[in-house]
Amino acid sequence: MKLNSTVALTLILLAMMLGAGFVSAMWGFTVGHEALKGVTQPDVRPTNKLAGTKRATPGKEGLAILREADIVASARAQMSGKAKPVIKPVQEQTKSNTEPSTPEPTSEPESKQQNFPITSQDKGVKLEIGSARQQGGSLLLNVSMKNEGGNAVRFLYSFLNVTDDQGRALSAVTEGLPGELPPNGQSFSGTVSIPTALLEDAKQLSLTLTDYPDQKLQLKMSGIPVVK
Repeated sequence: MKLNSTVALTLILLAMMLGAGFVSAMWGFTVGHEALKGVTQPDVRPTNKLAGTKRATPGKEGLAILREADIVASARAQMSGKAKPVIKPVQEQTKSNTEPSTPEPTSEPESKQQNFPITSQDKGVKLEIGSARQQGGSLLLNVSMKNEGGNAVRFLYSFLNVTDDQGRALSAVTEGLPGELPPNGQSFSGTVSIPTALLEDAKQLSLTLTDYPDQKLQLKMSGIPVVK
């Protein structure tokens, strides 16, 4: 009987100790959890230091890729005692390089065409060169003709004479110009094509055209610029 009471007392003491230990553990966990609220782990990633104080865009990684050349330049500047250059991530450099820039206006096309139009007129027949351009290995002169006289005038364009400012004769081919110009004042447009291989260092051209077969009128032009 005495043995049974001793065993029961021992079991009661053991149960009390286990209960006290469990309550103590729960109380310690609760106190520690409350004490650590608001405490976060410091960000010690080296990429964030190199990227400066800029924060990553929400939803994107804060990783900044740096150019190797910029890193080497920064190291050399520190070793030589010079001011440290600013290292920009590759994304920012690419963005700045791809930003569209407003092109500066140029007056080159206008300067090339400033000598046009060039006109020549004789006996009511008018020949005009409105513009010039190079295309497909040829210098193209955009020309127009009209006859405000009283009679029709015929032309044989193989008689078209073209020379450069060094006196060299150049071959020329006409397209779109009529063989006979009626006396109604209607304007006819065409082109005079000159191979650029024949121009070499020529700066200006001269042009002469006469009617066929009478050769009573002379249409002459000079100072025609060789547009590059």
